[in-house]
Amino acid sequence: MNQKGEGMSETVVEHRRSTEGTAKLVYILYIVSMVFALTGIVGIVVAYVNIDDAPDWLKSHYRFQIRTFWIGGLYLIISVLFLLVVIGYFMLLVWVIWLIVRCAKGLKYLDQKQPHPKPTGWFF
Repeated sequence: MNQKGEGMSETVVEHRRSTEGTAKLVYILYIVSMVFALTGIVGIVVAYVNIDDAPDWLKSHYRFQIRTFWIGGLYLIISVLFLLVVIGYFMLLVWVIWLIVRCAKGLKYLDQKQPHPKPTGWFF
């Protein structure tokens, strides 16, 4: 009986590590999506698939990642629409900085094993 209990706790610890690694992967996929857009789509699918099984502190990261995708998509579409006017290029630069800062802050909280403090925010 003692061995079963130890095995089960090891499984739980291993599952938490894998979901933590998955959340880290989503942040990396978002950063790479600035060059290869398809990785952003893969990232949001991974976030949606893993949000239900994650512990509460990790759910905040997946929620933050899902919002990052949709809000970033909105900012990107608006920027592309304004490319005909010079301000669109500035808006694209702001989008790149916004995405990098959001992912870097999310990775920082994830590495510290803390929930994201503002998973529903629009900015950083």
